[in-house]
Amino acid sequence: TGAGDVQVSVLIVDDEAIRDMNREYRGMDRSTDVLSFPMLSYLDGEYDDQLVFDTDPETGEVLLGDVVISIETAVRQADEYGHSIERELAYLAVHGVLHLRGYDHENESDRRGMRAAEEEILALIGLVREPS
Repeated sequence: TGAGDVQVSVLIVDDEAIRDMNREYRGMDRSTDVLSFPMLSYLDGEYDDQLVFDTDPETGEVLLGDVVISIETAVRQADEYGHSIERELAYLAVHGVLHLRGYDHENESDRRGMRAAEEEILALIGLVREPS
């Protein structure tokens, strides 16, 4: 699909709510900064062009999935990393959407690729990482 042909839901919650979701869906009893719930299915578990997807019957948009962000954790991380809350929220949203698109950071190579994609997207919207 092209740009504008997808739909993503973003939910902003507190640490308690994201902890409940993390425990229920991932078996991890702790809060986190962002969770992603993809709706795309990949044939044979591979991330390739053979996608199975649902669409919104009213708009025809592909339902990419849901991103849940903890505002409390975002505020703490913005302070810790020395940048604005806007940049942190944008980073977490981009990170979550990349997970919906099949990106991961389980190994160093994947982590570097995901980080490069995050920074490229944030630069496009003018939210570059400030030099430390």
